[in-house]
Amino acid sequence: MKKLFLLAVLIISASIAVGQGTVACCGSPSSTQQFAMLASSAKFRASHIKPLKLSFRSTIGTAITYKTPDGKQAHAYLLKRKKPTKNYLLVIHEWYGLNDYVKREAERIFNSLGNTNVIALDLYDGKVADNSDDAGKYMQAVVESRAQAIIKGAIAYTGPKAHIATLGWCFGGGWSLQSSLLAGKQAVACVMYYGMPEQDVNRLKMLHTDVLGNFANKDQWINPKVVGQFAADMAKAGKKLYLHQYDADHGFANPSNPAYDSDATKDAYANTIKFLKARLK
Repeated sequence: MKKLFLLAVLIISASIAVGQGTVACCGSPSSTQQFAMLASSAKFRASHIKPLKLSFRSTIGTAITYKTPDGKQAHAYLLKRKKPTKNYLLVIHEWYGLNDYVKREAERIFNSLGNTNVIALDLYDGKVADNSDDAGKYMQAVVESRAQAIIKGAIAYTGPKAHIATLGWCFGGGWSLQSSLLAGKQAVACVMYYGMPEQDVNRLKMLHTDVLGNFANKDQWINPKVVGQFAADMAKAGKKLYLHQYDADHGFANPSNPAYDSDATKDAYANTIKFLKARLK
């Protein structure tokens, strides 16, 4: 019975991977695809209630578009310093999309860093969800090649001499790590909030930066076992992981989530800013 169950899981995983347009070796889904599959779980969707309405209006942030290597355009939210700097932070939204919560948090980080431009990317190509059902559909509809093109386009937008840091939550936590991999030698810092880690040690060996991970011990999906394996894989790859684990649940840093934990959020934010500032001098 157990073998039949595992076979069914592999078949479903491969089917979803094919639907997303990319399949890893032997049909195994990538780490970002594995996270997208969580949207099929009613329990996972139920852990993300409908976010409270927020109307955020910035006087310094602007909407931009830029070219992507697949011949299309991408949308983003830019916070740029008046004094020119080569430091850039790419911010990647959680599963609802590039909404006002993400824009507000991007501006908060921008103000805390002081010498860094911030670009909040849109991996949903303009779609923003206000409920878990739509968020799940949008997350599962992300085609990896398109997401990578959006990230590569943003890296090109920053310029070949830019120092690039990345940060993301939930869906964006996993893509933050992938963005740092795509940034190559330009990567200087990576922050992950409860996102799916990369599980291929050979890919982790390609990282050119340290990683700060903010994870939740009560998270049923990116749980302590997953995080422990990530720590072991990073050690095998010879990479530095600064790990912070909180007695909190998935989504603890999202103020619109019932699992929001202000104490854990404050500590994670302080550690994140300290980590980024040390690498974005």
